[in-house]
Amino acid sequence: MPDDQLQPAFEDPLARLLREVSQPTGPRPALDADLPDVELVSELDQAETEPAAWVLPLIPSWFGDGWASPAWRTRRGRLVLVPGDSAAGSRLPLDALAWTDPEYPGEDSYFTARPSLNENNDQPRAVVVDPRDAPARTALVVQARDGFVYVFLPPLVRLEKFIELVRLVDRAATQTGTAVILEGYGPPPDPRIKTLLITPDPGVIEVNVHPTSSWAELSELTHALYGIAREQRLAAETFALDGRHSSTGGGNHLTLGGPEPMRSPVIRRPDLLVSMLTYWQHHPSLSYLFSGRFVGPTSQAPRVDEGRAENLYELEIAFAEIEALAEGEHRPWAVDRALRHLLTDVTGNTHRAEFCIDKFYSPDSLRGRLGLLELRGFEMPPHPDMALVQALLVRALIARFAEERYSAPLIRWGSALHERFLLPHITLADIAYVVADLRAHEIEFDLSWLLPFVEFRFPRIGVTMISDVELELRSAIEPWHVLGEEATAGGTARYVDSSSERLQVAVSGFVPERHLLSCNRRPVPLTATGTPGKYVAGVRYKAWKPWSALHPTLQIDSPLAFDLIDRPSGFSLGGATYHVVHPGGRAYDRPPVNALEAEARRSRRFEPMGHSTGMIDLDVLESQLIRRTASDDEYPLTLDLRRRVPHGWGIGEPRSGAS
Repeated sequence: MPDDQLQPAFEDPLARLLREVSQPTGPRPALDADLPDVELVSELDQAETEPAAWVLPLIPSWFGDGWASPAWRTRRGRLVLVPGDSAAGSRLPLDALAWTDPEYPGEDSYFTARPSLNENNDQPRAVVVDPRDAPARTALVVQARDGFVYVFLPPLVRLEKFIELVRLVDRAATQTGTAVILEGYGPPPDPRIKTLLITPDPGVIEVNVHPTSSWAELSELTHALYGIAREQRLAAETFALDGRHSSTGGGNHLTLGGPEPMRSPVIRRPDLLVSMLTYWQHHPSLSYLFSGRFVGPTSQAPRVDEGRAENLYELEIAFAEIEALAEGEHRPWAVDRALRHLLTDVTGNTHRAEFCIDKFYSPDSLRGRLGLLELRGFEMPPHPDMALVQALLVRALIARFAEERYSAPLIRWGSALHERFLLPHITLADIAYVVADLRAHEIEFDLSWLLPFVEFRFPRIGVTMISDVELELRSAIEPWHVLGEEATAGGTARYVDSSSERLQVAVSGFVPERHLLSCNRRPVPLTATGTPGKYVAGVRYKAWKPWSALHPTLQIDSPLAFDLIDRPSGFSLGGATYHVVHPGGRAYDRPPVNALEAEARRSRRFEPMGHSTGMIDLDVLESQLIRRTASDDEYPLTLDLRRRVPHGWGIGEPRSGAS
């Protein structure tokens, strides 16, 4: 290839001139008003003598092996980069190049077997061609920037050509003794290579790791990823000002498939996908125990039964159609069409779903037909072993369904889905059933492996002994729904309602005939757990008062004052107080530096004291409890302090408030 095919690229002096005349004060640039526009541009271009980068127009030859280099020509007679401060390869003047729609050969089907990547040391042939014969606008760009030499790689369709180009760049760098940094477009998707992608995301750094085919490989990759992040002073956990310990909000999405689409188990065995959907719907703990704080129908990974009310009815029809496929009949498009419009969020977004089949057998492109199933309901845990336990549980369930299909009618949970399974006691009981089911199918999974998730997702707030009764408070999950559209300075936005929170109250040694538990002078609807003397309930309350939230007229319910009342005497035996924030107010101006400081801040928010004094009007509390039990069918396990006490239910505060 002739040396003059390598073209210099210059910064645009007109853009520099425009920046100069846009300054607020100072002398105006000296311009000759009688100078013709063409001559003005030519003079400015001639004054720009230092190339910003070197551009080699380059495409794989469409006429055979080797490469082709179109001889680019522009009206200005030189390549002038688009103004900006990004890499020169991202600022090529493509609009200034002649263009005709090429006869695109298309990408290879992922259902076609790929040859092995053999080492090829032959010198590839490169020819200069007329742009009309090779109508493409891609190029290899070399730029010296910030003390380094950057090589911008063009987009390529075939992996063989990408490897060949990288090999040529490496050979040239070796011969000249120059260290280079590759940038631009990465290799095209191909099952023969492993890629690890790092992408900045709001608030987190997203890392997409390559597929693994063995447990040893997955374990090594996971520990290496956490280790490298720790060396860079990054972690998958965070501490709030009040000491709350949580993950960073990044997803630990698990993707299931095969090296090639037709080797994917969910393509070959559609019943495997049906079994997983049914089992997850039957056991909500699989959705909530490993998720983040943001759950519900407007979250990033809503369950299939958290969207439209008729979704389960339609899903049962889809399951029947999938089951009707003949044994051994591979029709992935039929499975995709049956489920694609049901596995979505409430807006119809197919990506925001707990079971995402965007790349199962999409009609949009070949890259959407990879036979992949993405489980998006998992959040990044703080420790690599916890991440591996998540993967191990999914692998165990897949092995269980591969041996025996799971088929049963879908359950209409209704309001019980969020009321029951967002409480730690019921979630733990449900996941214990899942573990028992695995062990019944000769899969030795241990429940103790999942207990760290319970403590992490539902941390204990505090515990105290009142007479012979143990009172324990634990954090529970509260769905935060997306609100309606609102006008902001930057346009239209939709906020998340984070004003409400939920906790679980658990008592041991409780005798209903003798005891009554109240919160802010409201009776707590305790429910038996099956263990003698142990009862649980949920408490929802207004924790914060942001300017945009549901029910803006409600006041904050903090602190929460709990009283264990002795029915015969009508006096409080003792109690506890929980503060949403530090009882002294916002005493901190920085997050905790470690887990110990965070735990210390959390512990200050719970006080094993603060019970009510004097005689308590039991008639009012018992009347509220009896009337509530008889009328509240939607949320029988939950005391919602945000609701007003209906008229005629007793004397007292018109709505909840601190005692």
